[in-house]
Amino acid sequence: MTSFPGLGPSSGFLQSTAWRASLALVVVFVMLAMTGWTAIRGTKDDANPLATARAAWRHATFHGHPLPDPDSAPATVRAFFATLDQAEGQQLADRYPLAVGNMGGAPVKLRYSANRMAIDAARAVEKRRMGDHRLTPVGRQEAGRLMHRLESMMSSGRQILAFDPAGDGRAAEVFGDLTTADRVSVVVPGVDTNLSTFERTVKATAAPVGMAESLYGAERSARPQARTAVIAWADYTTPAGVGVEAATGQLAEAGAVRLRTLVDALPSGDSVSLFCHSYGSVVCGVAARNLPENVTDIAVAGSPGMRADSLSGLGTHARVWAMRDADDWIQDVPYLEVGGLGHGADPVDPSFGARILSAAGADGHAGYFAPGTRSLRNFALVGVGALTSVECASGAPHCRADLA
Repeated sequence: MTSFPGLGPSSGFLQSTAWRASLALVVVFVMLAMTGWTAIRGTKDDANPLATARAAWRHATFHGHPLPDPDSAPATVRAFFATLDQAEGQQLADRYPLAVGNMGGAPVKLRYSANRMAIDAARAVEKRRMGDHRLTPVGRQEAGRLMHRLESMMSSGRQILAFDPAGDGRAAEVFGDLTTADRVSVVVPGVDTNLSTFERTVKATAAPVGMAESLYGAERSARPQARTAVIAWADYTTPAGVGVEAATGQLAEAGAVRLRTLVDALPSGDSVSLFCHSYGSVVCGVAARNLPENVTDIAVAGSPGMRADSLSGLGTHARVWAMRDADDWIQDVPYLEVGGLGHGADPVDPSFGARILSAAGADGHAGYFAPGTRSLRNFALVGVGALTSVECASGAPHCRADLA
């Protein structure tokens, strides 16, 4: 037995306890340093600027009258803004950009304008953090990366429908004219989606912006005369990595509520289709039962499950489509749910009951929206309503049944 001279039982216990506490502090510090998120004492940055903006809106008046609650139904918000002229609406957006930019029912173009201002303010914060030596080098590098991402989001022609800089951040972007679209497609992405990963320059179609832009182009090619819009919807908190968060439904349940709110607030869209990738298909599965009647189609790709044992378990009126590339690693996850872990049956198993589409050319888990793939073309055909033209998966020739 190893002994330490000069230490009795009591002092040994105290030293052991102190050593454990010190070790714990060292581990915590190293983890924070590695991620770049060491604390900054005395910073004046708002940890939740959207919540602050909404609180200010709630306590404000306009022309002597209280403003509608930002959580009001979209119809209520829409009716309020209809009483304002363009200058008055812009005045509110200038004063409360984050509140207006994320308010369902507010005019879409006004939301775009408001979010541009909110993004510029967030960009200024990250630019300041780049030179803040109270951050670790990794933290300053991450601030620089996010600043450049925000600068990209401010580029001319970008239509940012939602923006929240709190935490890792959330956003949604529109391709096409959302106010006149007859058909609206919503791309719901999976894990590790935040402001930093909202778009990519390499393998662009593996990120939400690239997915949506690619789908919009494919829809335009499939039916040029159709009035379509596509939303890259990264406006929910996604799991970080493929750990416990990704294996449970807690974040999917919260995301499903936000997804329903988005659909309820759309200014147009006789037909809405959801295109749900990876963990995004869990969100869509949880949301399915409570979606409005105008959600006609739910299409999933690379799904770990939809938290249901069968199509009937989803409780939806919408048509459900599923696809998976032969080389997608997701096929190796256990398709079951035990004690809250796992997401249920495999949507591409014929016994589930979904319409199985070809994913030819998708090349793995992140390739479903790549141009030239059968997976993208099938998604586009669903999005524009050309359902009898989709290509079924091999061995599943009945996916077009009852569509004529």
